[in-house]
Amino acid sequence: MEILIFFIAHWYLSLLMQTFFLHRYAAHKMFTMSPAWEKIFYTLTWIFQGSSFLSPYAYGVMHRLHHAYADTENDPHSPSFSDSVMDMMWKTKNYYNKIVHKTDNIDPKFKKGVPNWTFMERLGDLWVSRIGWGVLYVMFYIHFATAWWMFLLLPVHFLMGPIHGVIINWYAHRYGYVNFKVDDTAKNLLPFDFLMMGESYHNNHHKYGGRANFGFRWHEFDPTYPFILILNKLKIIKLKPNNDLNYM
Repeated sequence: MEILIFFIAHWYLSLLMQTFFLHRYAAHKMFTMSPAWEKIFYTLTWIFQGSSFLSPYAYGVMHRLHHAYADTENDPHSPSFSDSVMDMMWKTKNYYNKIVHKTDNIDPKFKKGVPNWTFMERLGDLWVSRIGWGVLYVMFYIHFATAWWMFLLLPVHFLMGPIHGVIINWYAHRYGYVNFKVDDTAKNLLPFDFLMMGESYHNNHHKYGGRANFGFRWHEFDPTYPFILILNKLKIIKLKPNNDLNYM
């Protein structure tokens, strides 16, 4: 039972930071927050993503490029220009590393306003940090696992962030249904997104890139949106006016 709870908690807490902080805040600026709260969410991203920490700065820049050049040769991660899932993930990793290490030649307009806390960016990318989190996961499993097959879940913990990314960047550009006509292959992967906290409504998001609520139809519940509304009500964040009409 402890292993199941830990796995589910890690899956959804890691995903929450990716969809809320990296995607909707760092990339799209759907809402604002104070510098202090930005550092708090930076730290929570490091804790919840752990060994698979994704740089909010690199994620934000790369995702903006994805929207600008979706399904073209300039898209950092497009199934249309990759031979397989692994090929796309490898290309994405190389693109990501160039941004993290500031060796890219990306137009500065894509970097404008993207959060960049140097200390946490460096800490999260250190191998000692990634391996340290991995060791903690292994120790937890050694203590609580009751069957050998449970250890097969460990690679998912190690690569949680990239796994979440590839589910959308590969599968939501190949499978699913379409609500809106867009200039790329983005689709809504799941009619009820119990798995990806709203991220699988990818066609909706590509049509309205600045809309904080990714769901449109009656069955398209976006679990992250109520979380955003609560934080807005508590004045931790501030949703931009007329959010449904905001575009990047």
